[in-house]
Amino acid sequence: MEFFQVEPAYISKDGCRLIWKGIDEDDHDAIILSGEELERLFELLSKDSTGKVELEDEFSTIWVNTDTTQFRLKEHKTLEVKTAILRKKILEYKKMPHEPKPIKIYPKEFFPSITIENDEVIEVLNSIPNDKNKTTISDSDFFRIISTRRSTRNFDTSRLVEQWKVDKILATADTAPTAGNFQGFEVFYIKNKEIKKRLVEAANNQPYVNAPIVLVFCKDPSRVKINFPPEILAKFSLQDATLAAAYSQLAASALGLSSIWIGMLDEEKVMQIIGTNLRPSSILCIGYPHQKRLPKSRRKLKDLIHVIE
Repeated sequence: MEFFQVEPAYISKDGCRLIWKGIDEDDHDAIILSGEELERLFELLSKDSTGKVELEDEFSTIWVNTDTTQFRLKEHKTLEVKTAILRKKILEYKKMPHEPKPIKIYPKEFFPSITIENDEVIEVLNSIPNDKNKTTISDSDFFRIISTRRSTRNFDTSRLVEQWKVDKILATADTAPTAGNFQGFEVFYIKNKEIKKRLVEAANNQPYVNAPIVLVFCKDPSRVKINFPPEILAKFSLQDATLAAAYSQLAASALGLSSIWIGMLDEEKVMQIIGTNLRPSSILCIGYPHQKRLPKSRRKLKDLIHVIE
């Protein structure tokens, strides 16, 4: 893995992303620095000093030494770069003017105001496990969860996913927005090992479908009690199932798990294997990653967002 470049962060013009690349196209790592973290790193490098920069998660650190700078990250391998190369890249980056993004994100304005009447869901989502390995996610971490999520195709099959985490993921799926609140979808939680193996074949022989946690999201337009043509109800149920899977994927990331979204599948085979007449929209595979990988860089927001005034 070789240090590649410094590029702007997605959600802040003050921070940055440090990019490493390997031999393969998919072999790619990135570290996201906030504005404050970047300033502390810049101060050390500009003064030709050695020292440590503590990152916001309170576990990860950057160690700036004379020859090499090490990025020691929580649940991730240590990344390295020659200090002289990093100094040159960071100093060049700081000299360049960075245009403000066309869209600014203010987390406090985006918290939903929702009342959930399902007491069972509230109980599951609010529950904290009574063990030493408690995992809590504060509201301020939401955008970091979004920006650091990455799909994985290599799960640690020797490590079981705690049932309380599965419960939280399933409860989160239940809170996803749906057309008319009719929840036109069903979720099949696959525990049977033989069925998982058969789903691999039904999903274009993608081996990672045989994951510790396998959730099949299916469309159920019959639940959508709205007076619209069948094709519209089918569209609503597809959207409902997709949103539920997306909510589940983010919940898994918040709980320290990784996932892979499977859309390439033989619908008829999946229906036969799990014994349902409901058509699947996707399979979500979840587990602990064999190696924690940071997200790949994406296109800039100004290339993605089209503002119509």
